[in-house]
Amino acid sequence: MAFDPGKDKVLKAWKCESTGLIVSINQYDKAEPKLQIGPRILHKKEGGQRTPVKAGRLTIEDVDWLYEVIDEIKDELATHAKPE
Repeated sequence: MAFDPGKDKVLKAWKCESTGLIVSINQYDKAEPKLQIGPRILHKKEGGQRTPVKAGRLTIEDVDWLYEVIDEIKDELATHAKPE
C-alpha cells in the first residue's frame, strides 16, 4: 500500500514562536494518533518564513516550551486515543 497524503491529518498543532518548533498530533487514515516533534519553521531576516526544516536537536528554549505545553498536549492526545 502506497502512502496517500490525503489520508494524513494534523489533528492539532502547537508552535513555539521564539524557536519555530512545531509539535503536532497526527493521524494517518484510521491509525492511532501520534505525537510528532518537528519540523521547525524559521523566520527570514527580511520577513516571512523559510521552508520547514527538521527539528534536529532541541535547545533549552525548546525544552522549556515543551515542558510548559506538555500537559495540554497529553490531554489532547488522550481525547483521540482509543480505550484499551
